[in-house]
Amino acid sequence: MSIALIFPGQGSQQVGMGRALADQFAVARAVFEEVDAALGESLSQTIFEGPEDKLVLTANAQPALMAVSLAALRVLQSETGLDVGRHAAFVAGHSLGEYSALAAAGSLSIADAAKLLRTRGKAMQTAVPVGEGAMAALLGLDIETARAVAEEAAQGEVVQAANDNAPGQVVVSGAKAAVERAMAVAKTRGAKRAMLLPVSAPFHCALMGPAAEVMREALANVKIHAPKAPLIANVTAGPITEPEAIRARLVEQVTGAVRWRESVAFMAGAGVSRFIEIGAGKVLAGLVKRIAPEASGESVGAPDDVARLKAEAAFPAQG
Repeated sequence: MSIALIFPGQGSQQVGMGRALADQFAVARAVFEEVDAALGESLSQTIFEGPEDKLVLTANAQPALMAVSLAALRVLQSETGLDVGRHAAFVAGHSLGEYSALAAAGSLSIADAAKLLRTRGKAMQTAVPVGEGAMAALLGLDIETARAVAEEAAQGEVVQAANDNAPGQVVVSGAKAAVERAMAVAKTRGAKRAMLLPVSAPFHCALMGPAAEVMREALANVKIHAPKAPLIANVTAGPITEPEAIRARLVEQVTGAVRWRESVAFMAGAGVSRFIEIGAGKVLAGLVKRIAPEASGESVGAPDDVARLKAEAAFPAQG
């Protein structure tokens, strides 16, 4: 059975995530301590105790979700014998989850991933003044139709297909008025629903250009190693292993679309039959079931999930 490890993005955060892992496993506590040290503050306290309005801030949510994913991964490694290089055919993550995937595969240190995500979150938040941008989910449209909708709605403003999440689930991002026009156009093109998302900035569109330049500078000063398993990049939906290519794709990712549907389809087509989402929530496992129904999708974010994989000996030792 071929396995892919996948890592969630923004929106999966909730107060208390990862706390049970930290309470039970020293290796999980060590991850949170490493992130706190890297950021010079107790982000773990915000993760475990809130308040929610502080956790959901982009600059906090992004490193927080990475911390929970890496804590869960470390517990899986210590309890089940998971070896990313040996057991995973691919790693992938949704938006910020790409940094979690790279840390999981040994490309980035946890400390560097935390600092990069703090920088990324701040840069994305400040690239567009609050209230001037928006994102909306268009349900029931394929990516080609969503692109046509965006083109019709633009009228000289930015609006782009930002996330191709699953068949019939595309998110558009851009200037608020243009996104609202896209919602109206989408309904004339057969969308079942078009709804604004509760986000603080228009991610993954051209308006994030200033944030991309911030990340270009930040990434230039970070050591990136070849990953232990190929990364399926958000912007290409294909595998990369070369450190300089990874660096370039992480910059492009800030303004580029997250091609999640194609990424999962590529991995399934390459023989992956089991997708294990590591970290908070169950969003990606649900998307896997829609994209590749012949494959299995499951989530690991709590001690019971780890115990289940341990009991089934999911990651056999090399014989």
